[in-house]
Formats: sequence, structure tokens, C-alpha cells
Amino acid sequence: MDTHTAMQTYARVVELGSFAAAADKMGQARSVVTRQIAYLEEKYGVRLLNRTTRKLSMTDAGRAFYERVRPILAEVADLELSLQAEGQVPSGRLRVSAPVSFGILHLGPAIAEYLLRYPDVIIDLDLNDRVVDLVEDGYDVAVRIGPLQDSSLVARPLAPQQLLVCAAPVYLERHGVPRTPEDLKLHRCLHYAYASTGNEWHFEKDGVTHLVRINAALRANNGDVLRTAALAGHGVILQPEFLVGEDVRSGRLTALLPDYTHTPISMYAAYPHRRFLSPKVRSFVEHLEARFGSGTPMAPARRASRRRSR
Repeated sequence: MDTHTAMQTYARVVELGSFAAAADKMGQARSVVTRQIAYLEEKYGVRLLNRTTRKLSMTDAGRAFYERVRPILAEVADLELSLQAEGQVPSGRLRVSAPVSFGILHLGPAIAEYLLRYPDVIIDLDLNDRVVDLVEDGYDVAVRIGPLQDSSLVARPLAPQQLLVCAAPVYLERHGVPRTPEDLKLHRCLHYAYASTGNEWHFEKDGVTHLVRINAALRANNGDVLRTAALAGHGVILQPEFLVGEDVRSGRLTALLPDYTHTPISMYAAYPHRRFLSPKVRSFVEHLEARFGSGTPMAPARRASRRRSR
């Protein structure tokens, strides 16, 4: 009897909780599944499962065996996928998660380019500013902007994003121009609800960090909503250059606090850890690296001249 097949069967029995469920899932007779488990127990001289008419549970040896077998089976599956993928054209359904504003402004055109090159791939794109669980929710790739919270993911860095603090000229004419971060406490601020720094905006000057707890006139979990409010003159916004850079260059928004800087936020193409990637995932990640790695499509905005003080 093949030991690897028996290991696969054991893992499936454990994960599904019964011999019958495993047999049905694998398209085998229950007697075959029973013989494979018995083969492993006889081969290694230990009982792996406690069986009763109502319940199936692992023994201590069975639990230790499962914890060792599971990564081995995953590695073998990855190896088989890699060998099968050699020379294959990327194809099949690719589930992608990305933030809403970045997805509309930049990822959409990049996907259009990718599909021209790989027409056999079907992309299922979900735009959501909420951080999703790639494994649990079944995504292949995610574009992440900001700190990477899940250390189990593989993260391929793309172009870092500079944060710009800015406001519309009409707002500055009414309320004056903040000269220091502390001045922002007296201004109407438009705040991104998913910011990793909470209600604090961080600035740096001459090696000194300035933390300002802002008073949010508007909180939203989408940057485009905040940008629209800023353009209408409702307050000061702190958003990545890919969202407000063109507005600053055109003069629709005025960049503020030019003597202060912000730590750029990281942008990644993230995917569940796999030693061997399918052609569709590998080709898509490489496309994102080529498209966004240099930062060309999202060049930093130039600082506009200061407006009058209050």
C-alpha cells in the first residue's frame, strides 16, 4: 500500500471528522479508507485514532503525526503543482483583493493590461478597504497598503506611498494655513477610519516625531469619500499620493506643512505562503511588480506654494 496515499487519507479523515465523510469526499469505499488508516497504525506501531460509534478523535500520537504530516503533504502538493505548471500558460480563475480607491485608479488599468497578455485567466476582483483573510476567504492575491499584519503571508514589495497633507484653496482662504502640526488641532480634519495610527497623524522634522491627535469633522473608511470632501472645501486631508497627487499638481488641493515629512506607507502584493506558485499567481504578482515597482504610475506630487496664514 502506498504510504503517501494513506497519509493523505488520514489527514482527510481528521479534517472531516469521520471515515464516511472522508470516503465520500475522496470517492472511495469506506472499507478502503479504514484499511489505509489500519495500514499506518500497523506500519508505525501506534494507534492514531480512537473510534467509537458516535465519536472519532485523535490519540496523542495521532495528533503529533497529523501535525508532522500536514506540512509534508502541502509541500508535496506544491511540488506536484510546480511540475504540472512547467511550460503552462496562466489560466483559470484568480481571486484578487485590493483597496477600493487604489483598485479603481491604478489596479483596474493594470488588470486590463494583464488580461491582454493572459486571456485565459479569469479575474475575480473584490475591492474592499477592509483587510480580508486570504486563506479563509479564498483569495489568491491581495494588494495591501500599510503594515502587513499577517506574518504567514508572502509579501512582495511594490512602490512605497508617500502621504500628503493638503486642503482645497477655498478652505485655506476661510480658515488659514496651518504652519505646524500642532495647528491642525484647530482645523477640520478629514480622517481615514482604517488608519493604523488611530486618530493620530504623524509628522517628522529634523529627526523629531510630532504626533497630533486630530479632531475629525468627517471619518470614512474610503479615501475617495475624504478626497471629495476635501475638494469641496470641508477640511484638511492626509492621504497617499496615488489618491491626491494629481489634485496637488493641478492646484485643486494645496500641499501643507512642506517642512515636515511622513514615513512612506508600504505597498505589497501578498499571497498565502506557497513554495511553488501556480502560473496565474506568479504571472500576476510579477505583472504588479513590473507595473508598480518603479513607482512610475504614481509619481510623487510636487508641493504647491504656501497660502497666506490665518
